[in-house]
Amino acid sequence: MTEYLKREGWLVRPDLAELVAAVGPLRWVGGAVRDTLLGFAVKDMDAATPLLPDEVIARCKAAGIRTVPTGIEHGTVTALTQGGPVEITTLRHDVSTDGRRATVAFAQDWRDDAARRDFTINALYADPATGEVFDYFGGLEDLAARRVRFIGDAAQRIREDHLRILRYFRFQARFGQEADPEAERACSALAAMLKGLSRERIGMEMMNLLGLPDPAPTVARMAQLGVLAVVLPEACVEALADLIAQERAQGVAPDALRRLAALLPPQSGLAEQVASRFRLSGAQKKRLSQAAARKDEAGDAYALAYALGMEGAMDRLLLTGGSIAPLCGWTIPFFPLKGGDIVARGVAAGPRIAHILRCVEGRWVAEGFPDAARVDALLNEALLNEAP
Repeated sequence: MTEYLKREGWLVRPDLAELVAAVGPLRWVGGAVRDTLLGFAVKDMDAATPLLPDEVIARCKAAGIRTVPTGIEHGTVTALTQGGPVEITTLRHDVSTDGRRATVAFAQDWRDDAARRDFTINALYADPATGEVFDYFGGLEDLAARRVRFIGDAAQRIREDHLRILRYFRFQARFGQEADPEAERACSALAAMLKGLSRERIGMEMMNLLGLPDPAPTVARMAQLGVLAVVLPEACVEALADLIAQERAQGVAPDALRRLAALLPPQSGLAEQVASRFRLSGAQKKRLSQAAARKDEAGDAYALAYALGMEGAMDRLLLTGGSIAPLCGWTIPFFPLKGGDIVARGVAAGPRIAHILRCVEGRWVAEGFPDAARVDALLNEALLNEAP
């Protein structure tokens, strides 16, 4: 029985209709088709065409549609439509692969293009005019069963691109219900191949996985199969499930970085090493390190927020089972005392000023951020204690 996408939503966007009219032979492919069939929101638009990249660019230009040659050596041109970018890729087949990159040749056969994709549910194409879905490898049946299955021999597909091991688990966490035994055997047997990939690619794939609604069962399975030990040997999977339970109980959205912190022991130095290994940004590295500096109990929520900021405090609270409720609607106060105020009280500029500021600020935080009159009283006490 032929499947059709409903003619609604993105399928009837005027800017996409203009693009189709400009390019001509084109089919939607991959995530847009898959997610539409599942009733999910579509984020990225991809299309395939038998036209060569230069011809795609020329036809778009003639129609007044700007393009960017984002991956032209592999046949990909990005069309900048009013509703967002659309990646248009010429039909391809693999000539050679080495586990990290592929040498491709352009093709004319839709099935050849589908055969080089990773999973059956990602090799679904749709006709822009009719919505008819073209399925060459049983992707519709797998999608209905929520089954993530490699196209062809799983081990061979992984040897072509080692990152497919991590992609399998990410797609399994997002779409799968029951694991595919052949895929799991191949991922386990070939896990060591992940060592040949760049750390940045591994980090990006792991962060994408951890940002899904509930990756804990999948991450635990990765540990059982020996895959997690290759990419994150420091991981403790039990803590991840605990954090996700806290997020759900307290109505907090998934956060990949916080979940990475849950997988790591509470050691700031180790967290910084992992952040560097995954090529995280400086801000992400700092946040991960702060989260790793947690104790068994988070402590006072307000004091945490003042010291670490709202995000850092929420990380600590959720990771230790504390409540974030006190912080809802609360604004971090501004410490009303400055060094100049102490100088005005007759204290000479120098290290003593900073010491007095720290003392007063510490008591101000411990007392729950009292008003300026109390700060003045705390300063008087500090000056008396500092008197020679």
